[in-house]
Amino acid sequence: MEEDILIQISNRIKERRREKNITVQELAVRANVSKGLISQIENSRTIPSLIVLIDIIKALEIDLNEFFKDIRSKTDEPPILIKRKHEYEHFEKEHATGFHYQRIFTQSITQSTVDIVILELEPDATRPMVETEAFEYKYILSGQIAYHFNDDIIILNQGDSMLFDGRISHTPKNTGDTKASMLVIYFFEEKK
Repeated sequence: MEEDILIQISNRIKERRREKNITVQELAVRANVSKGLISQIENSRTIPSLIVLIDIIKALEIDLNEFFKDIRSKTDEPPILIKRKHEYEHFEKEHATGFHYQRIFTQSITQSTVDIVILELEPDATRPMVETEAFEYKYILSGQIAYHFNDDIIILNQGDSMLFDGRISHTPKNTGDTKASMLVIYFFEEKK
């Protein structure tokens, strides 16, 4: 992480804490960390782990997107972002059995956020119908997926792709007997 970004994060924590009239001690208790750590972070003397940073932001009762909005590198050239396969973040969603997500990139873009994920579905994967506050792009990497939308079912095979408004109730089903995988790109629009 570049030093100017670290300073921006440190300053933003301090500013938000003061705006909310929270003492360093109160913030430390809310975030379940030491008072000394909060002080070191606010004064740019230490870099918090991602989990600690998220806990501090949550303790300040600030939306993560709002907190990081406008934090940018001061370099003139736009960065080239590379993430190696072993760096992908694995995560799970509630009420989804046999769904294996790997987050590839999440990047804020002016007026929106793009979240890029690889989703693997076991043959017996299940979850209820869901709605997402994003447009969703799907590209089938392997297998066959039946996408259920309210009263419609769309079959997608390897190499097929689809873009739709995630606010339509939907869920995918693996129709094969081996694991299926797809590239998923979520386009979240910023609320004004």
